[in-house]
Amino acid sequence: MNRASDGATQPQANFLQLIELSKSFGTQRAVDRVSLSIAKGEIFALLGSSGCGKTTLLRMLAGFETPTSGRIILDGQDLVSMQPFERPLNMMFQSYALFPHLNVWDNIAFGLRRNAKPSAEIKAQVEAMLKLVQLTPYAKRKPHQLSGGQQQRVALARSLAQKPQLLLLDEPLGALDKKLREQTQRELVNILHDVAVTCVMVTHDQEEAMAMASRIGIMSEGKLLQVGAPHEIYETPANRFVADFIGNVNLLEGHLAVDEPDHVVVNCAEGPVFVGHGVTGTLGMPVTIAVRPEKIRISAEAPTLIEGVPTGLNQMRGTIKDIAYFGSYTVYHLALPSGQAMSISASNAERHAPLHLKTGDQAWASWSGTAPVVLTS
Repeated sequence: MNRASDGATQPQANFLQLIELSKSFGTQRAVDRVSLSIAKGEIFALLGSSGCGKTTLLRMLAGFETPTSGRIILDGQDLVSMQPFERPLNMMFQSYALFPHLNVWDNIAFGLRRNAKPSAEIKAQVEAMLKLVQLTPYAKRKPHQLSGGQQQRVALARSLAQKPQLLLLDEPLGALDKKLREQTQRELVNILHDVAVTCVMVTHDQEEAMAMASRIGIMSEGKLLQVGAPHEIYETPANRFVADFIGNVNLLEGHLAVDEPDHVVVNCAEGPVFVGHGVTGTLGMPVTIAVRPEKIRISAEAPTLIEGVPTGLNQMRGTIKDIAYFGSYTVYHLALPSGQAMSISASNAERHAPLHLKTGDQAWASWSGTAPVVLTS
């Protein structure tokens, strides 16, 4: 859904810059020296659990909180000294904050009228926004006469009507049910790309961030731990926290036994693991192996050959403790002799494929040398 790799010319890279931005409440540091550059036209997601500092950071961008230190530069202009109403941006809240006594047309027109825009300009802009969000037939309806997804589009149209340089979204789809949220994600991304507005969104929903954003920033305890495209965050996490926070992952503790430029071997309690990339480390140092459930193969028999992996590595035997069927895939929970629990996800590619493995069976987990990642922090 996101368009981070569509081959288009890269836009202005430093359109929005956060420079050593911090915010303290008493002795608590809610945002801790965050530095970040966001490109013009980019959809950037701040992702983290509750209390990580992402909403405080968004409120500093909006002007609702004053930074303890640091700078916010938007298109060369320092925003920190500007009042919220002076900033060339708009913010859309999770609740949408639509005026219940106004119809859709008047809700969209509200900000334009407040800024004393000419009537002809207001009419043209509102009509353009209604067309953009495909709500022209609903212009005379009140908010309570609309579905949740339609209300969300009205709030977006109102936010975009004033042509902000920066759009801030605070949990924009949090009020919608799962199926409607997925549909609205696609609509929202298309609309934002059509108007080419720069967007910073805050969410705790990792699927939403990965579906909508061209880049994601993972936050924890006020710090920005990693910034990257969704596939970079998922496939090459910077540390154990990011690996464990994004998606499902198996984490195996071990010590570095072999360290070559193109591969390493890590001795884990569950067995030796071959990884097809090098690390900058010291032999014997503690490391963590991260391997995603969908990259692991489960079988009743021991694997005879794993391509690119020395014999006896990247294979572990255990007992199936639980099987969960999710339609398109099945998750097996394998208990290893070390006490480690391993999660394995198998695609259900065939409609009536027989389930050869059952709870209580002995089974083997195996994976290629490119599947795992070595984490040193």
